[in-house]
Amino acid sequence: MADLNLRTVTRAQGNNRALLDGTVTPEGATFAFEEVPVLVQGFRRMVRNLEFDVCEMALTTYLVAKAHGVRFTAVPAFLVRGFHHGAITVDTRHGITKPKQLEGRKVGVNRGYTVTTGVWARSVLASEHGVDLDSITWVLSGDEHVEAYRPPANVAPIDPGRTLDEMLASRDLAAVVGVEIDSPDARPLLPEGAAHAALRRGLWPINHLVVIRDELLDQHPDLGRRVFDAFAESKRRYVDQLRSGSLPQETATDRMHRSVMDITGWEDPLPYGIEPNREVLEGLLRAAVDQKILDRAPRLEDVFAAGTRDVTA
Repeated sequence: MADLNLRTVTRAQGNNRALLDGTVTPEGATFAFEEVPVLVQGFRRMVRNLEFDVCEMALTTYLVAKAHGVRFTAVPAFLVRGFHHGAITVDTRHGITKPKQLEGRKVGVNRGYTVTTGVWARSVLASEHGVDLDSITWVLSGDEHVEAYRPPANVAPIDPGRTLDEMLASRDLAAVVGVEIDSPDARPLLPEGAAHAALRRGLWPINHLVVIRDELLDQHPDLGRRVFDAFAESKRRYVDQLRSGSLPQETATDRMHRSVMDITGWEDPLPYGIEPNREVLEGLLRAAVDQKILDRAPRLEDVFAAGTRDVTA
């Protein structure tokens, strides 16, 4: 049987390097990588048109798409993780110094309400600072990848002709989430050490995973495991280089991964598989329900492809 040729989109970062250069391939398949300069546009093309066979995908976008019947399924290769305490930005001229001061105000969100960074940041506000998320009007700079999704009543689109940067500067917004503000008056609402403190408690948020078209999974029931194993082997090689200090060129993402190892004492800053990530994944599902992104939380094992539910890497 000829090898499968899988149209694939993923980012060029260290844990995927061995896939992108062809050093690691899935058993009985090849990745035919397609360049999508703005990765989130790849998410949209996959969600709306299933344009690829294998695609990196934002975690919450995947959950929403799956809930609305999009025919793809994830494998638990968690390519991208990040700290989201620092994603909430305020303007120092306006006197917002505590999370509770956001209540009853408007807060801007980069792109859509279901963007994973926004979900994690709102979860931090609610779970760590007792902020009433329903009292805030969330102002979006874009639309949702999943066209069928309808946000709650306290979510509104930005006014035509305006930007989140300008609205923050003019006090029309109390804060923004997931937006880089080029202003000397902008600063994170939460202190720099807050994310590290959360990491010490075990919170290392997941942003992106990998999805595969269901048609292919139906035709090749072991494909999910084969794709997972390839991503896992590429990540293993990256972590070995990270630990030995032999990366060809260190990036900001590499330094973040190294800091995670320093803070936690973990040998691997990017664990793959359900079990080592169960608490984080279940926390994200709860947050998605609380924020009216999902009607109900699916059973965690049902989120992932058969053959990948009990594997770790």
